[in-house]
Amino acid sequence: MSARPAIFYPQGFYHVYNRGHNKQIIFYDAKDYRRYLKRLGEYLQKHEVTLLAYCLMPNHVHLLLRQDGDELIDRFIHRLHTAYTMYFNKKYEKVGAVFQGRFKAKLIDTDEYLLHVSRYIHINPVELFDTHAQGPALSVELETYPWSSYGEYVNPRSKCISDPTIIRNYFSNSPLRGKTTYRSFLEEYLGMISKDRLAEISGGKL
Repeated sequence: MSARPAIFYPQGFYHVYNRGHNKQIIFYDAKDYRRYLKRLGEYLQKHEVTLLAYCLMPNHVHLLLRQDGDELIDRFIHRLHTAYTMYFNKKYEKVGAVFQGRFKAKLIDTDEYLLHVSRYIHINPVELFDTHAQGPALSVELETYPWSSYGEYVNPRSKCISDPTIIRNYFSNSPLRGKTTYRSFLEEYLGMISKDRLAEISGGKL
């Protein structure tokens, strides 16, 4: 297998994502989600990485990361997913890979792309909802999804895994195209895109 291109560098932003091997489920219950988030928080403390946003779906994960030091994000993800694989295989009496090969990573090279990726990550759960809500109503449903950082963005908490300030500062200090809140930025997009596109996003397609 060829080596991953050397795209990682200090202060670079990356959209990191991976799905279950053969698209299998990687989170069967709340304990699985909580275990992944627990390990995510632990390894954030051990590596020079900042988590800007995240969303865990039944068969894939999305992370928006900044590499803060010289150590490559590869090491951080390898340790995180190895730990979760060990937990998953022991719990479900399985062997072998849980994730589909090496994780994918896209370098984010503009402010606009950074904001769009954060929004894309946060609207991933839409197809899991048994609802016909749209726009602001759908945003409220996304806010209550427990395995995403969106709630940390719109309802600041004393304890959270992600650091929403980097993204939110675009709106509090330099509003994008007249948008004054992150919520309105996301809700406008929800009102513009079709149900088919929402389904694609929920399936992990950027």
